[in-house]
Amino acid sequence: MSTNQIEKELKENNKELEKNIKKEEISKTTTNEQKDESPIQEFTPVEKEKKNPLSILGILIFIIITILVIAFLIFTGYNALNQNIVSGVHIKDVDVSNMSKFDAKYLIETYIANTLPQEITLKHQDYQTTISLSQIGVNFDVKKAINDAYNVGRRGNLFENNFYVLSSMFGQVNIEPTLNLDVEQLTQNLNEISTQLPDKVVESSYYIEDNNLIVTRGTEGNVVDIEATIAAIESAISNFSIINNPIEIAVKPQSPAAIDIEKIHVEIYKEPKDAYYTQDPFAVYPSENGLDFNISVDEAKNIIGDQSAEEYTIPLKTLYPNVTTNMIGTEAFPDLLSEFSTNYSVRDKDRTTNLQLAANKINGTVLMPGETFSYNKVVGERTIAAGYKEAPIYVSGEVVDGLGGGICQITSTLYNAVIYANLDIVERSNHQFVPSYVKASRDATVVYGAIDFKFKNNRNYAIKINCSVSGGIAKFQIFGLKQEDDYDVQISAYETGRTATAIYSEAYKILKRDGKEVSRSLLSKDTYKRH
Repeated sequence: MSTNQIEKELKENNKELEKNIKKEEISKTTTNEQKDESPIQEFTPVEKEKKNPLSILGILIFIIITILVIAFLIFTGYNALNQNIVSGVHIKDVDVSNMSKFDAKYLIETYIANTLPQEITLKHQDYQTTISLSQIGVNFDVKKAINDAYNVGRRGNLFENNFYVLSSMFGQVNIEPTLNLDVEQLTQNLNEISTQLPDKVVESSYYIEDNNLIVTRGTEGNVVDIEATIAAIESAISNFSIINNPIEIAVKPQSPAAIDIEKIHVEIYKEPKDAYYTQDPFAVYPSENGLDFNISVDEAKNIIGDQSAEEYTIPLKTLYPNVTTNMIGTEAFPDLLSEFSTNYSVRDKDRTTNLQLAANKINGTVLMPGETFSYNKVVGERTIAAGYKEAPIYVSGEVVDGLGGGICQITSTLYNAVIYANLDIVERSNHQFVPSYVKASRDATVVYGAIDFKFKNNRNYAIKINCSVSGGIAKFQIFGLKQEDDYDVQISAYETGRTATAIYSEAYKILKRDGKEVSRSLLSKDTYKRH
């Protein structure tokens, strides 16, 4: 093929190609016009192009939400079924995570019991003291703390509960048990401590000495600040900082109260009381002496008005009752409980006088139940002023004249009457030599200021002691009210041996009922010198 033919053929092909291109453009134009005429056909292809990425995102979000809901439901279900304390919960910084209430309670109670000491130490300056925790009732409300721990994640709605559970899992929850203690008892203890501080305030005070009221002025000092000290104690116990660490006592300055003489007068004043008795039932009510200022209250105020003095003296007086206990008639003491008598020589006038003086002091004495009789207190000192005479007494193994000689016969006579009344002997001593008026071990000697004779009324009713010295007979009678459990009393006294210089003896009290011996008890074992 020639060159011309080739060129001709190419031109024809180009023309054919151009026609096809034009047809295609016309076809596209027609298609676009159709799209413009039909909105539905125009929108559909564009919508498909935008939906594909959004659908994928929506599916992802749906999946995530579904997973979260499922996780939420599973977490909620687990929490609902969990019967233990959730994770991350502590009580007093002790981990109780995933423990039952019972186990947690045991753990915390054991921890507190092993950690707390038995007592706390309080100090102020060089002063230290302790208080027992059990005395002031220290305890922690562990039960409430356990319930609070258990209720973490269980108190609100589902969302709130799950939030608290997650919070405790990732952030520790610590619960402090409530501290309980006896504030009233602790206050009492601190008030007592306040009086023991080295720099304590000294309040004004008074006391009675002889027939005078002695008032002393107080001085400034410190007292325990109760409220602040209790707060410090509560904090120290709650934080367990009391272990090996004393608590500082909070103090505050205070001046002593002014001397209130009217208040003191009210406190010391006492009306005398007359003795009386009843017979149905039998009862004796003893007399009581009264007490009062021996000057007016205004005069006492003038004495106290001297601010420079540290001590003041106000005279007192005794107010006596109109009817004393010893004046109660014998009808109040219907039964004779015992009696005993000894003989004396009426020719010895001075000795007889001494016997009568001593007997008169004792005669009519009423002793209430539980009260102790003291011979020296009742009879008093044997002096010339009291009327006592010189009469024979034993001194260093010899018989010499001494003031008040012979009164030991009154003591010995009373001693035997007391035994027969089955009263309790408190104090008794024997003579140096066996006296002539009673057998060995049935005597009782006294020396004023040194040796006394004492006995106690162990009965349920008062007793009255009658004594007489007349016609050569010294006699004691003890009256009272007989009881169903009374015994018949006998005394068995005898010598147990003799030497060249001594006599040994002993005495027993025998109790009988219906003629039969019930008991036998030793009264004394004595040693006497031989003449």
